[in-house]
Amino acid sequence: MSAIKKLRVTVDGKAFEVAVEIMDEPALGVPAAPAPVASAPISAPIAAPAPKPAAPAAGGGAVPSPLAGKVVSIDVKPGQAVAEGAQLLTLEAMKMNTFVYAPKAGTVATVHVNPGDAVEEGAALVTLS
Repeated sequence: MSAIKKLRVTVDGKAFEVAVEIMDEPALGVPAAPAPVASAPISAPIAAPAPKPAAPAAGGGAVPSPLAGKVVSIDVKPGQAVAEGAQLLTLEAMKMNTFVYAPKAGTVATVHVNPGDAVEEGAALVTLS
């Protein structure tokens, strides 16, 4: 017995809808008969979602969280000057660390989070001036 499932596959940033035949596993000791190969038509590419706006530039802006997660460490303090690309803090999501870097050179005006805090995507983490 088999089932057809429709899936959306993204290749090189282009999304395609495809149909896939899911085959059941054969019973123990019974050799599986070769299944006929069915090709599914591929539809035209689907428009990719609009890109998220870039983080605000230093010189007046909050650095947003790129994802929802937990703050692991904070590497800067208020009043500290930072260069463009300097590591500001580390977030953890799904047992993986994500480093948050300064989008532009500036001075840390405020640190809005503490280690252990849970943050949502887009939440202000640090404000640079």
